Amino acid sequence: MNEQSVLRVSNVTKTYSFRTPLLERLATKGTKSTALTALDGINLELRKGEILALVGESGSGKSTLAKILVGSIAASSGEITHNGSAMPAHRTKDLTRSIQMVFQDPYSSLNPRISVGSMLAELLLLHKIVPRREVRQESIRLLNRVGMDEDALDAYPSQFSGGQRQRIAIARALAVRPDVLIADEPVSALDVSVQATILDLFASLRDELGLTILFVAHNLAVVQHLSQRVAVMYLGRIVEVAETAELFANPRHPYTRALIASIPRMTAGSVSTELILSGEPPSPFEIPNGCRFHPRCPFATIACTENDPALLPLARRGGDADLPYHASACLLADALPQSTSSPARTGASAHPSQSHGNSQEAL
Repeated sequence: MNEQSVLRVSNVTKTYSFRTPLLERLATKGTKSTALTALDGINLELRKGEILALVGESGSGKSTLAKILVGSIAASSGEITHNGSAMPAHRTKDLTRSIQMVFQDPYSSLNPRISVGSMLAELLLLHKIVPRREVRQESIRLLNRVGMDEDALDAYPSQFSGGQRQRIAIARALAVRPDVLIADEPVSALDVSVQATILDLFASLRDELGLTILFVAHNLAVVQHLSQRVAVMYLGRIVEVAETAELFANPRHPYTRALIASIPRMTAGSVSTELILSGEPPSPFEIPNGCRFHPRCPFATIACTENDPALLPLARRGGDADLPYHASACLLADALPQSTSSPARTGASAHPSQSHGNSQEAL
């Protein structure tokens, strides 16, 4: 890849060990696993100035990876490099500035007892971003950047709507001037009409500031018109990575196809029945042998139950170096039947901002 890599994740794992009560150990004769595998060999890179979407069902490990990237929890193994330098498990104040997170729930992520102005001033002074005499002007600039006015400085989080609180949370993350922003489900707690304005804000921050953004979501429809690339996670592994247009037009993993098929469309029979998953994801305490998706996959063969597929570029399989970069962790990636449920083929709905572009969040 020719693009400069800002953040690279190499073979990152995260496991949690639990003590099992004696009676439970006796009842299960010690056969029940006491280790939860949240991440299992994650390899990923963020390119400079791109928005990379990380999608998957709840419990797939997206938020765990996000927390490891910002340093709030440590990986069990593997390496994270930022601009070519390895990131230690315990980071200094200067290192924490470079990668910031925007959380799912803007209200719980903001301190309700201090005003917005005090919140921003504390960060600006702690990290010595500007001299004390310039703190108020810098705070106003940050609020204006996210579409808020100066009078918000003297208000408290409870006085704002959900969308406005998320804008304030974004301004707080921008205060220390990071070059990577991790957005962990930042619109899932907001009304649909407000989601569009926040998505537009992330796009403008990428364009105007050159930010690199990892946008975590469980809904592919949310990121379709926002991201340049998409990485799909399932049960602690990345199972497909491709440029956004390529992934929607030509999904090469059955799980990705199921996520795309589940996107509602403004047509009769709004949810596609081409590929409907049965059952819940397996427990991370008991990961299946072979391909971890095979118990829910309609295309699974005996080989899928015996072999754990690696994430490999499709071009390497087909020998065509001119194909767009597209990697899949599926033994049948080249043999899957043509998908007909992709929004790119059936007519995707417009970007949310096209239908709600003039919506305003109420104070």
